[in-house]
Amino acid sequence: MPPRSNIAKLPDELRGELNRRIEQNAFAGYEALSDWLKDQGFEISRSAVQAYGAKFKEKMGALRIATEQARAIADAAGDDANAMGEALVMLAQEKAFQVLLDLEIDADEQNFGQLTRAIADLNRAAVQQKRYAAEVQSRAKVAASEAETALRAEGISDDTVELIKAKFLGIAA
Repeated sequence: MPPRSNIAKLPDELRGELNRRIEQNAFAGYEALSDWLKDQGFEISRSAVQAYGAKFKEKMGALRIATEQARAIADAAGDDANAMGEALVMLAQEKAFQVLLDLEIDADEQNFGQLTRAIADLNRAAVQQKRYAAEVQSRAKVAASEAETALRAEGISDDTVELIKAKFLGIAA
């Protein structure tokens, strides 16, 4: 594993301010940012700041894409047996895995532990999501069966009962 960059070693607060300044400068002005870091007591070259800025820009783009994907999933899924939640969990799992692949992570660091914890939480959420979807489907079947019995008792035709049941269960007729 390559050594951590000097920017990765910056205190979180200072790195956050650097990120803000990089964005504010539209991913340019790296010489001035290097000088600013020097004023803060950290000797980091312009090329190192520029390389970090390029990676940061790429990650920001990926985050925007992920946000757009999540919105598209939400719009497309509606609340179809919580399909949106399942899709969002899958998207989050994919992004967390991508972070594991892309970042320079020191396994001894707390960040790695937080990331693996987040992945474990996502996996638990996926299991709960599947349980919830199965429970919703089971309840829908019970309710459809009860409605079918009541409709037949009222003398509704078999075709109409089956059509209502299919609509209730979300099955294409």
